Amino acid sequence: MPLLGQPVVSRRSLLAGAIAAPFAGACAPAATQSSGGPVQITFWSALRGSQPVVDAFNRSQNKIKVIFQQIPGGDQGGYAKLSNAARAGNAPDVCTIEYMQLPGFAIDGVATDITGLMSDRLRNQIVPQAWRLATFDSKTFAVPFDIEPMVMHYRKDLFDQYGLTVPRTWDEFAGLARKVRDKAPDKRAAVFATDGAYNVAAFAWQAGGQWFDISKGVWNVSMTDAPSRRIAEYWQKLVDDDLVWVNPSAGKQYDAQIGNSLLLVRFSGAWEAGAQMRARPKQKGQWAIAPLPQWDPADAVVGTQGGSTFAISKDSRHAEAAMEFIEWQVTQPDSLRARLTSGTSSAFPSSPALIPVGSESFDRAYYGGQDIYRLFDEEAKKIRDGWIWGPRMSATQRVVNDGFARMSAGGTIIEALRHGQSGTMPDLKALGLSTSEHSS
Repeated sequence: MPLLGQPVVSRRSLLAGAIAAPFAGACAPAATQSSGGPVQITFWSALRGSQPVVDAFNRSQNKIKVIFQQIPGGDQGGYAKLSNAARAGNAPDVCTIEYMQLPGFAIDGVATDITGLMSDRLRNQIVPQAWRLATFDSKTFAVPFDIEPMVMHYRKDLFDQYGLTVPRTWDEFAGLARKVRDKAPDKRAAVFATDGAYNVAAFAWQAGGQWFDISKGVWNVSMTDAPSRRIAEYWQKLVDDDLVWVNPSAGKQYDAQIGNSLLLVRFSGAWEAGAQMRARPKQKGQWAIAPLPQWDPADAVVGTQGGSTFAISKDSRHAEAAMEFIEWQVTQPDSLRARLTSGTSSAFPSSPALIPVGSESFDRAYYGGQDIYRLFDEEAKKIRDGWIWGPRMSATQRVVNDGFARMSAGGTIIEALRHGQSGTMPDLKALGLSTSEHSS
């Protein structure tokens, strides 16, 4: 059953036209200022620091007043709350949606097509690789807040202790993993996360995989294409040779592996640098960040892990005011400064104008003085074009993770991906979407 339940607009309106059909939408009416004061718009988000951002925006002008509501993270109930509100016709004017969930909310009609509302200034303020993740069939459904290239976080002190070199390629990483196990049997180079469907997606993305694409109005699904099989076989060998831990990346076991120095490498988005600082202040000076290992260093590419956008809902009666607020959030230095008053963050802004703000506020001492923002900027330029998230990624993620969880009983990574694909198809068909499937 799809996480969001039944779509909030009719199948007929969604399927009108060819490739544009899954993303049919209309801009909400323009904002109007009442005689009694500023236009009021509502904003829901789970992002840390959103209240200070709203307060700063409200102080910056007197035409628009934003009413903010903090909601749980998407998987903790925030997306269900948004979907329910949309079905009831009272979704907020502005909401935060992660990249991987955006196609589903566009199909459901919750996030509207904002192409006509965006100014040329805004378009030019956001890096192209971020826009491409929020745009389908030349229609844009949200404004990117951050762009999170996958990078390699590693324990520099333990690398030095065991005489390890930062791997440039995945072959080198496999060799490193074997050295770690041999030199320190109680430690492992990394974790294969049994709740890490999105991590595996990022690995497949980097390798050239294409789990979903849209052609002539048809959603094509291929989660076991050749690049995806390649990364499945690679990680399966690491698992089979006992070179990595195999457990969830959320929970006490994983926290203990990091806290007790049993884990040398973590692969995640740029955002995790700040999360690491907040969670484990006593490991200051022990960590560093490096580019993701490559399959072909001469053609370096990466995928993303994490990242959020701001969308305007189909229920907004003040779309122009909503867009003005969004543009201020993602392009104005004062916005990021306000957000950072709530604590350390390393979310990598989609607007280059905000990168210096994030860099200046970040305490480099935790990472031994390393300029991690320069690294993130270099890696963001390597994000491979063409990746599209599926229409029901929460359901896809759940089925894939169920398959990973069975690995302790003999299941395999490629079987989990096959199950993920077969488990995804009923949801797409239930949406009334035209589909095709490529199995291997």
